[in-house]
Amino acid sequence: MDCAKIGRLIAGLRREKGLTQQNLADALGVSNKTISKWECGLGCPDLSLWNDLSVILGVDMADLMEGEIRKNRPDTGNIRRVRFYVCPHCGNILFSTSNASLSCCGRRLEPLIPTAENAPAVQAREIDLSTYITFDHPMEKTHALTFAAWVRYDTVYLRRLYPEQESAVSFPLLRGGTLYLYCGCHGLHVYENLF
Repeated sequence: MDCAKIGRLIAGLRREKGLTQQNLADALGVSNKTISKWECGLGCPDLSLWNDLSVILGVDMADLMEGEIRKNRPDTGNIRRVRFYVCPHCGNILFSTSNASLSCCGRRLEPLIPTAENAPAVQAREIDLSTYITFDHPMEKTHALTFAAWVRYDTVYLRRLYPEQESAVSFPLLRGGTLYLYCGCHGLHVYENLF
Protein backbone atom coordinates (compact mmCIF):
# COMPACT_ATOMS: atom_id res chain seq x y z
CA MET A 1 0.00 0.00 0.00
CA ASP A 2 1.24 3.42 -0.94
CA CYS A 3 0.30 5.50 2.13
CA ALA A 4 1.30 8.80 0.50
CA LYS A 5 -0.92 8.15 -2.51
CA ILE A 6 -3.83 7.03 -0.30
CA GLY A 7 -3.36 10.07 1.94
CA ARG A 8 -3.55 12.47 -1.02
CA LEU A 9 -6.74 10.78 -2.19
CA ILE A 10 -8.32 10.93 1.28
CA ALA A 11 -7.46 14.64 1.56
CA GLY A 12 -8.87 15.42 -1.88
CA LEU A 13 -12.10 13.47 -1.32
CA ARG A 14 -12.54 15.00 2.14
CA ARG A 15 -12.29 18.50 0.66
CA GLU A 16 -14.71 17.58 -2.17
CA LYS A 17 -17.25 16.57 0.49
CA GLY A 18 -16.69 19.85 2.35
CA LEU A 19 -15.44 18.05 5.46
CA THR A 20 -12.75 19.21 7.85
CA GLN A 21 -10.28 16.77 9.30
CA GLN A 22 -12.22 17.04 12.57
CA ASN A 23 -15.53 16.21 10.81
CA LEU A 24 -14.01 13.10 9.26
CA ALA A 25 -12.34 12.11 12.55
CA ASP A 26 -15.64 12.44 14.44
CA ALA A 27 -17.48 10.33 11.85
CA LEU A 28 -14.85 7.57 12.12
CA GLY A 29 -14.32 7.78 15.89
CA VAL A 30 -10.63 8.67 15.63
CA SER A 31 -8.65 11.84 16.41
CA ASN A 32 -8.06 14.62 13.90
CA LYS A 33 -4.32 13.95 14.33
CA THR A 34 -4.95 10.45 12.91
CA ILE A 35 -6.59 11.98 9.82
CA SER A 36 -3.68 14.42 9.48
CA LYS A 37 -1.21 11.53 9.74
CA TRP A 38 -2.99 9.64 6.93
CA GLU A 39 -3.17 12.71 4.69
CA CYS A 40 0.55 13.35 5.17
CA GLY A 41 1.30 9.77 4.11
CA LEU A 42 2.68 8.76 7.50
CA GLY A 43 0.33 5.81 7.88
CA CYS A 44 -2.78 4.17 6.48
CA PRO A 45 -6.19 3.62 8.05
CA ASP A 46 -6.76 0.59 10.21
CA LEU A 47 -8.43 -2.33 8.44
CA SER A 48 -11.61 -1.84 10.51
CA LEU A 49 -12.06 1.72 9.18
CA TRP A 50 -11.84 1.17 5.40
CA ASN A 51 -15.51 0.38 4.84
CA ASP A 52 -16.80 3.38 6.83
CA LEU A 53 -14.19 5.63 5.23
CA SER A 54 -15.25 4.59 1.72
CA VAL A 55 -18.92 5.22 2.55
CA ILE A 56 -18.25 8.65 4.07
CA LEU A 57 -16.05 9.72 1.16
CA GLY A 58 -18.40 8.17 -1.42
CA VAL A 59 -15.81 6.10 -3.23
CA ASP A 60 -15.30 2.40 -3.93
CA MET A 61 -13.18 0.80 -1.21
CA ALA A 62 -10.85 -0.89 -3.73
CA ASP A 63 -10.15 2.45 -5.41
CA LEU A 64 -9.53 4.06 -2.02
CA MET A 65 -7.07 1.32 -1.05
CA GLU A 66 -5.24 1.75 -4.37
CA GLY A 67 -5.01 5.49 -3.81
CA GLU A 68 -6.62 6.48 -7.10
CA ILE A 69 -10.03 6.53 -8.70
CA ARG A 70 -10.26 5.04 -12.16
CA LYS A 71 -12.20 7.45 -14.32
CA ASN A 72 -14.44 6.44 -17.18
CA ARG A 73 -14.17 8.06 -20.56
CA PRO A 74 -16.82 10.72 -21.16
CA ASP A 75 -20.13 9.33 -22.39
CA THR A 76 -20.44 10.14 -26.08
CA GLY A 77 -24.21 9.84 -25.91
CA ASN A 78 -24.52 6.81 -28.17
CA ILE A 79 -27.21 4.78 -26.46
CA ARG A 80 -26.61 1.90 -28.86
CA ARG A 81 -23.61 1.10 -26.67
CA VAL A 82 -25.92 0.29 -23.79
CA ARG A 83 -24.63 -2.34 -21.38
CA PHE A 84 -26.74 -4.15 -18.81
CA TYR A 85 -25.62 -5.45 -15.43
CA VAL A 86 -27.42 -7.68 -12.91
CA CYS A 87 -26.16 -8.07 -9.35
CA PRO A 88 -25.90 -11.81 -8.61
CA HIS A 89 -26.57 -11.19 -4.92
CA CYS A 90 -29.58 -8.84 -4.75
CA GLY A 91 -30.84 -8.87 -8.35
CA ASN A 92 -30.50 -5.12 -8.95
CA ILE A 93 -30.59 -4.22 -12.64
CA LEU A 94 -28.26 -1.45 -13.79
CA PHE A 95 -27.27 -0.11 -17.18
CA SER A 96 -24.77 2.30 -18.68
CA THR A 97 -24.35 3.83 -22.12
CA SER A 98 -20.59 3.28 -22.30
CA ASN A 99 -17.83 1.50 -20.43
CA ALA A 100 -18.43 2.00 -16.73
CA SER A 101 -17.17 0.67 -13.45
CA LEU A 102 -20.31 -0.37 -11.57
CA SER A 103 -20.59 -2.21 -8.29
CA CYS A 104 -23.41 -3.53 -6.14
CA CYS A 105 -23.37 -5.35 -2.80
CA GLY A 106 -19.68 -4.42 -2.51
CA ARG A 107 -18.69 -6.27 -5.69
CA ARG A 108 -17.70 -5.02 -9.11
CA LEU A 109 -20.18 -6.01 -11.80
CA GLU A 110 -19.33 -7.18 -15.29
CA PRO A 111 -21.59 -6.27 -18.24
CA LEU A 112 -23.88 -9.00 -19.52
CA ILE A 113 -22.67 -10.53 -22.77
CA PRO A 114 -25.46 -11.28 -25.31
CA THR A 115 -25.87 -14.89 -26.34
CA ALA A 116 -27.90 -16.59 -29.07
CA GLU A 117 -28.20 -19.92 -27.23
CA ASN A 118 -31.63 -20.80 -25.84
CA ALA A 119 -33.08 -17.49 -27.03
CA PRO A 120 -36.85 -17.52 -26.61
CA ALA A 121 -39.01 -16.85 -29.66
CA VAL A 122 -40.67 -13.42 -29.55
CA GLN A 123 -43.55 -11.82 -31.38
CA ALA A 124 -44.26 -8.10 -31.48
CA ARG A 125 -47.48 -6.44 -32.55
CA GLU A 126 -49.13 -3.06 -32.29
CA ILE A 127 -52.15 -2.74 -30.03
CA ASP A 128 -53.62 0.75 -29.78
CA LEU A 129 -50.67 2.98 -28.89
CA SER A 130 -48.52 0.18 -27.51
CA THR A 131 -46.00 -2.36 -28.70
CA TYR A 132 -47.07 -5.67 -27.20
CA ILE A 133 -44.34 -8.32 -27.11
CA THR A 134 -44.90 -11.95 -26.20
CA PHE A 135 -42.11 -14.42 -25.62
CA ASP A 136 -41.93 -18.18 -25.50
CA HIS A 137 -40.23 -18.55 -22.14
CA PRO A 138 -41.31 -20.14 -18.86
CA MET A 139 -42.07 -17.70 -16.06
CA GLU A 140 -41.54 -20.12 -13.18
CA LYS A 141 -40.05 -19.39 -9.77
CA THR A 142 -36.77 -21.09 -10.66
CA HIS A 143 -36.65 -20.13 -14.36
CA ALA A 144 -37.98 -16.79 -15.54
CA LEU A 145 -36.98 -13.70 -17.45
CA THR A 146 -35.78 -10.95 -15.13
CA PHE A 147 -36.15 -7.93 -17.41
CA ALA A 148 -37.07 -6.73 -20.87
CA ALA A 149 -35.62 -3.53 -22.31
CA TRP A 150 -36.45 -1.66 -25.52
CA VAL A 151 -33.55 0.54 -26.66
CA ARG A 152 -33.81 3.24 -29.30
CA TYR A 153 -31.32 5.90 -30.34
CA ASP A 154 -32.30 8.19 -27.43
CA THR A 155 -34.38 6.09 -25.04
CA VAL A 156 -34.22 3.00 -22.85
CA TYR A 157 -37.50 1.49 -21.62
CA LEU A 158 -36.91 -1.11 -18.94
CA ARG A 159 -39.55 -3.47 -17.58
CA ARG A 160 -38.82 -5.64 -14.56
CA LEU A 161 -40.33 -9.11 -14.95
CA TYR A 162 -41.35 -11.52 -12.22
CA PRO A 163 -41.94 -15.27 -11.97
CA GLU A 164 -45.48 -16.47 -12.56
CA GLN A 165 -46.49 -13.39 -14.52
CA GLU A 166 -47.68 -13.40 -18.12
CA SER A 167 -45.01 -14.14 -20.76
CA ALA A 168 -45.46 -10.71 -22.29
CA VAL A 169 -44.51 -7.07 -21.91
CA SER A 170 -45.87 -3.82 -23.26
CA PHE A 171 -43.95 -0.69 -24.27
CA PRO A 172 -45.12 2.60 -25.76
CA LEU A 173 -45.57 2.32 -29.52
CA LEU A 174 -42.06 2.31 -30.94
CA ARG A 175 -40.61 2.09 -34.42
CA GLY A 176 -37.07 0.85 -34.68
CA GLY A 177 -34.90 -0.17 -31.81
CA THR A 178 -33.58 -3.28 -30.12
CA LEU A 179 -35.21 -5.61 -27.62
CA TYR A 180 -33.15 -7.13 -24.80
CA LEU A 181 -34.43 -10.03 -22.69
CA TYR A 182 -32.51 -11.40 -19.71
CA CYS A 183 -32.92 -14.89 -18.29
CA GLY A 184 -30.96 -15.71 -15.12
CA CYS A 185 -30.33 -19.23 -16.46
CA HIS A 186 -29.53 -18.50 -20.12
CA GLY A 187 -28.23 -14.94 -20.18
CA LEU A 188 -28.95 -11.84 -22.25
CA HIS A 189 -30.73 -12.14 -25.60
CA VAL A 190 -30.89 -9.40 -28.24
CA TYR A 191 -33.55 -8.96 -30.94
CA GLU A 192 -33.11 -6.47 -33.77
CA ASN A 193 -35.70 -5.20 -36.25
CA LEU A 194 -38.92 -6.47 -34.67
CA PHE A 195 -40.74 -3.68 -36.55
